[in-house]
Amino acid sequence: MGRDTPVAPAGPDLGRPDARAVFVTQWYVPDRAAGTRLLDEVADAWRAADPPDGLLAFHAHLSTDGDTVLAYAQARDPDAYRPFVRSLRGAARAEPVEYRLRRGVVLASSARPPGCAVVATFDVDGAERQDRIIESVVGALDGAPADQHRGMLSAHFHTSTDGSRVLNYARWTSDEAHEAFLAGATRRATLRATGATPGVRPIGFKRYHLHHAIDLGRSRTGRDRSTS
Repeated sequence: MGRDTPVAPAGPDLGRPDARAVFVTQWYVPDRAAGTRLLDEVADAWRAADPPDGLLAFHAHLSTDGDTVLAYAQARDPDAYRPFVRSLRGAARAEPVEYRLRRGVVLASSARPPGCAVVATFDVDGAERQDRIIESVVGALDGAPADQHRGMLSAHFHTSTDGSRVLNYARWTSDEAHEAFLAGATRRATLRATGATPGVRPIGFKRYHLHHAIDLGRSRTGRDRSTS
């Protein structure tokens, strides 16, 4: 399998109970080839290092338009992440945004791994607005018929520890399913929900494919589940 091809694993275990913190880092790149090189550089730095026990998993993604790389790292000990990445070299040292998983909604199940992840972010004015926009978007999803978001498997909402961001990591069966959703009524309902919430400003979304998955707990026991 070439390194520019999305891999089969399902991606991060978003609801794992031992993940007390999530760290998300984004890099903007000029094209897909540069994004793939950056993915490999950062993932290789994690594999070559000796992460502390407080880190659980690392997943690296490339956007389908080829201009953004996103890393999603989970930690049992929130204080373990930054000292570790500062010990790395190059792009792997980039500062993340620290989140806590606030709410997860499972909409459908599938025997196959997700075809893509869609990450949407919001700029918000404090913790109360974080909670309000999550409830508004979840309400729009809950109130929509299933055929209006067919292919959406789950949505997991994260709040930044500084109160300035909300991130939704949504899993889809395929790129095509997400594209159909963008043209449908439920998408318009979620846009109305965000637009009607004072103190909330949508930043936008990107659709990603997973390229690297590193389960740090397994790698410490010699059973590395990392993929490329």
